Amino acid sequence: RPLKMKIPFLLLFFLWEAESHTASRPNIILVMADDLGIGDPGCYGNKTLRTPNIDRLASGGVKLTQHLAASPLCTPSRAAFMTGRYPVRSGMASWSRTGVFLFTASSGGLPTNEITFAKLLKDQGYSTALIGKWHLGMSCHSKTDFCHHPLHHGFNYFYGISLTNLRDCKPGEGSVFTTGFKRLVFIPLQIIGVTLLTFAALNCLGLLRMPLGIFFSLLFLAALILTLFLGFLHYFRPLNCFVMRNYEIIQQPMSYDNLTQRLTVEAAQFIQRNTETPFLLVLSYLHVHTALFSSKDFAGKSKHGVYGDAVEEMDWSVGQILNLLDELRLANDTLIYFTSDQGAHVEEVSSKGEIHGGSNGIYKGGKANNWEGGIRVPGILRWPRVIQAGQKIDEPTSNMDIFPTVAKLAGAPLPEDRIIDGRDLMPLLEGKSQHSDHEFLFHYCNAYLNAVRWHPQNSTSIWKAFFFTPNFNPVGSNGCFATHVCFCFGSYVTHHDPPLLFDISKDPRERNPLTPATEPRFYEILKVIQEAADRHTQTLPEVPNQFSWDNFLWKPWLQLCCPSSGLSCQCDREKQDKRLSH
Repeated sequence: RPLKMKIPFLLLFFLWEAESHTASRPNIILVMADDLGIGDPGCYGNKTLRTPNIDRLASGGVKLTQHLAASPLCTPSRAAFMTGRYPVRSGMASWSRTGVFLFTASSGGLPTNEITFAKLLKDQGYSTALIGKWHLGMSCHSKTDFCHHPLHHGFNYFYGISLTNLRDCKPGEGSVFTTGFKRLVFIPLQIIGVTLLTFAALNCLGLLRMPLGIFFSLLFLAALILTLFLGFLHYFRPLNCFVMRNYEIIQQPMSYDNLTQRLTVEAAQFIQRNTETPFLLVLSYLHVHTALFSSKDFAGKSKHGVYGDAVEEMDWSVGQILNLLDELRLANDTLIYFTSDQGAHVEEVSSKGEIHGGSNGIYKGGKANNWEGGIRVPGILRWPRVIQAGQKIDEPTSNMDIFPTVAKLAGAPLPEDRIIDGRDLMPLLEGKSQHSDHEFLFHYCNAYLNAVRWHPQNSTSIWKAFFFTPNFNPVGSNGCFATHVCFCFGSYVTHHDPPLLFDISKDPRERNPLTPATEPRFYEILKVIQEAADRHTQTLPEVPNQFSWDNFLWKPWLQLCCPSSGLSCQCDREKQDKRLSH
């Protein structure tokens, strides 16, 4: 009889153990939009863009209102997200104007010695996948070493694009190289043309005789520039805009037809393949980076043109994933995180004057600068079994915090041979802590320390000091429209001594810089911030620059092409596979 009484207790014990083990090792889905502004989702105050599924995620979990990207640009922000470390620590922050990779055949990328959360979770038995955009490099020395590829950074499966979505990838949508074309093609051709005409006129007037060698050399130079320009226009799209499955190119150039639907199907199939094992899915949308696109079911349906159509299509995709989790009864045991890699790109205006960038709400600036609009992004987390629904947390948090958070949940110890800048979010999310673990956050413009945020313990104030700010153009606008993005040095910025100081808790729009007259502790606050910045910079070892010209420029020997496609670099396995399945 005592044995019979013990059996139910043993069963209860084992059930409790199994449940606690599940709760401590959830499935993890990390959803990242591209260039989505904090003012775009309905749950952050938008009244005209329809985002019911993102809103559903927020109402079922926690909404972070001061969630910050570690960088206001794609590549460095994603490097920080993946590693939990400021991108300057891994060499993934540029010292030049260009802060993101623009060619698939560059040799720069996330270094092989960096540890991603995917690698930690894979080592703990998680099945891992990245669906969508990578933008952290491809190969180092040969086109088959794939040293920077997602599969070399902890992912079991990859379906998506290795670079990013660019206007150049979609015919008729313009180019990100317009300024480069002007400087390297149009101006030189104009100079050569004027020179030839001038010499011809002087020759006709008998004032100067031009040697034929010079004449033909200038003609040859003009022809060479024009040929290279036309070759670039013809080949850039197939060479840089392609879809991969693992190491294989399956569509070159990339087709935008039902692209979000394809990403959604791949994500759903990965979840369905892993219902019996813990999984990590990083769903990294191409939306809403330009070139903007959407399928026929969403085109022309929103109140915000092609941008709104793209947002609403992405929201639909989020809904498909949420519905699938419900159908498979995985929702309670799955932690979902939704964010954007940085703020909306306010300077994105088409050649026709259409606004192709999103809304950063009340916040100043946007993508590529460290005003709040560039770094304050949506941050939503839902885990029904553990996190209380309907919460709002105003404390400063970072996209670097995901690394230690998911590592701890998976039972993976953090690397001890490097500094991890992120902090575990679970104490905040579970209500065990009311204060962010980030006393200081450092805001970088590429590799330049731009600003420091200080949230003192036992204080509601959040001080933010700028060492320099971008020069908006036109003057009085909310961005750098003349250069399409703001740059980080030289004549593009204004340095401040003393630094420009704001109390973000009282002035989130950053309209009223403080002075010794308006803030009695002005110099004391700046002294603390400067000392923190000095301590931080002393922790930065010298590392290889992944954006050096040698790493950044296109290398023909690293260029990937479809097998058996010859020099055309064109194929469509997606279409072929679809035909075979029918």
